[in-house]
Amino acid sequence: MLELGVGMFGDLQIDPTTGQIQSAQQRLQEIIEEVKLMDEVGLDFFGMGEHHREDYAVASPEIILAAAASVTKNIKLGSAVSVISSTDPVKLYKDFATVDLISAGRAEIMAGRGSFIESFPVFGYDLKDYNELFEEKLDLLLKLRSNPTINWTGKFRKSLINQDIFPRHTENGLPIWIAVGGTTSSVIRAAKLGLPVMFAIIGGAWEQFEPLFEMYKQAYEDNGHTMSKFQVGVHMHSFFGDDSISIADSYYPTYAAQMNRIGSSRGWPSYQRSQYDFGRSNIGHLVVGDANQAIDKILAVQEKFGLTRFSAHMDVGSPDHKDMMRSIEIFGTKIAPKVREATK
Repeated sequence: MLELGVGMFGDLQIDPTTGQIQSAQQRLQEIIEEVKLMDEVGLDFFGMGEHHREDYAVASPEIILAAAASVTKNIKLGSAVSVISSTDPVKLYKDFATVDLISAGRAEIMAGRGSFIESFPVFGYDLKDYNELFEEKLDLLLKLRSNPTINWTGKFRKSLINQDIFPRHTENGLPIWIAVGGTTSSVIRAAKLGLPVMFAIIGGAWEQFEPLFEMYKQAYEDNGHTMSKFQVGVHMHSFFGDDSISIADSYYPTYAAQMNRIGSSRGWPSYQRSQYDFGRSNIGHLVVGDANQAIDKILAVQEKFGLTRFSAHMDVGSPDHKDMMRSIEIFGTKIAPKVREATK
């Protein structure tokens, strides 16, 4: 059965007239309410992103997940993503092992490079070491998960010699996913290690990712991993409402404003309504509309790629809390039951 859940980055609302940014305190409290509702409507997982910018509320996903663990019962709680290149893997493992204990085995780590680079100067890392940092820290993180006592030597931190690592995660194993965009080397690395992959499809036509899915599956099999444990997912910008046209029109200014804020620092042209409308089409990367539209697109993507997980990135631009709650409710009560019935 396909797992269905929500990913968030903790975007803060920005007043389009004054430029005033919503307080992080308010948004964090809203996020906890939203995750509580996800659990109540039966969604399978929640992922929280890591950012170190004024316009995002969450720098430490594990703290939000620990708070969410106290108000939920069943939903899996993971990062989306943890920027492991600029993180100490020992501290990261210990923090997520703690969340795993608090939540009775519901914690996950999604490791990735992140879409921004602010964490590197914040934590004292050099961007020239971008690739080496990721490879070394992923290696250490995987060894920490496997061994309560570790011996390890790397380039970017002191060696660990017969070092005991506590606390330990639960018997559920603390799953570690790898988040990738379109980088072939990242796909091959994850496949060799037998790690599940989450593909971020956040632009263009979703079918253009087919070669990467095929590459991942082939490399996974070629490296001797059993297909019974094969897991692959997509992360797609999503928002749901009761009426397709109304939700598309009301969400567009929020979504476009965020695309333009990000694009201004990356040299992108101004975001256009035509891009948004293409994204909402059957072949586009956006899952924005009513329940029936969402069901059709999720099932089409699942059938094409053999998905085991679909993540709806639902807070791009930080829609109003009440609209977020309605979107979550529609996802859990109208979309998820039909998708599960079709994919069981």
